[in-house]
Amino acid sequence: MAIALEKLSEEPYASILCYPRSNKIELKKRLIELQRLDVKALEFVGKKKAFNVPVLGKGCVGIVTIAYRNVEKIALKIRRVDADRDRMQTEAKMLKKANSAGVGPKFLDVSRNFLLMQFIEGDLLPEWLKKQRKKVKERQVLREVLEQCWRLDEAGLDHGELSHAPKHVIVDENAKPFIVDFETTSLNRKPSNVTSICQFLFISGVVAQIVAEKLGEKDKKVIIEVLRDYKLCRLRENFERILVACGL
Repeated sequence: MAIALEKLSEEPYASILCYPRSNKIELKKRLIELQRLDVKALEFVGKKKAFNVPVLGKGCVGIVTIAYRNVEKIALKIRRVDADRDRMQTEAKMLKKANSAGVGPKFLDVSRNFLLMQFIEGDLLPEWLKKQRKKVKERQVLREVLEQCWRLDEAGLDHGELSHAPKHVIVDENAKPFIVDFETTSLNRKPSNVTSICQFLFISGVVAQIVAEKLGEKDKKVIIEVLRDYKLCRLRENFERILVACGL
């Protein structure tokens, strides 16, 4: 159920808007911000919880909920009051840069404490893989994830969290994957998106085991070798060798 803006000053919603500790002055500022962003209501659903209220996501920087801007259903990231940054503009800049490479949910708007973006309805990649029964679709989705990582590498963006990415890829109902959460993304680090996601999907960990069960075991030594070559020389030719080694 959507909670109208005027009701968000009540608990427990006030504490979520100012997570993890609410105060009246900060709450008032944030409600004015939401009003200026044309946000009319928030909807509290999801598998995570904040003060026993379901939310889409909860991390070190923010809480993610569904919001409504007029009739448009969007994702809203709320900056925690104890976050290691005092505004959301840098993350918005990274998301816009990713969008320019055809990656990530679409950037919509930003203020000091809120980031508005396209809402992606779907399953996290590990859950989607467990449900999926068609190898052709599995290969298509995994290849597209790697292609998006290639485009991020080419754009000079390092996502920063793809070597362990159970929460960072969502697959929608049309089997289109989206890389999400650009809060630790940097233009200053050497991009390692392709090598990181391959480590996660094909080399080690629970998800790599699921992928191996679904698509068959791949020669990890060969994958590591081609990843090493790609890391030394980030050419499209070397990237395509990675796709072949991973069976995509």
